[in-house]
Amino acid sequence: MTRYVDGFVIPVAKSRIDDYRLVAEKAAKIWKEHGALDYWECIGDDMDVKDVLSFPQLVNVTPDETVIFSWVVFASREARDAANARIFADPRMTEMMDSSNQIFDCKRMAYGGFKQLVHA
Repeated sequence: MTRYVDGFVIPVAKSRIDDYRLVAEKAAKIWKEHGALDYWECIGDDMDVKDVLSFPQLVNVTPDETVIFSWVVFASREARDAANARIFADPRMTEMMDSSNQIFDCKRMAYGGFKQLVHA
């Protein structure tokens, strides 16, 4: 069966990494409860690359920010669509999405859904 992956590149202020981690840990539980097979949140480490578009350039990070690279794996796109409907209807998500205290700028986040091409 072909898996489906949602991918994210997110700029986060270095001073808010602990806040982001707490939200991500809660989100991971919710995503997995609603059908995600795997959930990853990774923080930028080796971001100084030359001759290609780097993740920091992609989301226009400032010196006080870093990059979070995340992906969530689902059994299929249909499973992802159904899970996302349940996830965003889950009241725990509403609690975590405090618009007066956003951890990152959603308009600078890069996102996409991906069909599996190769998995080894």
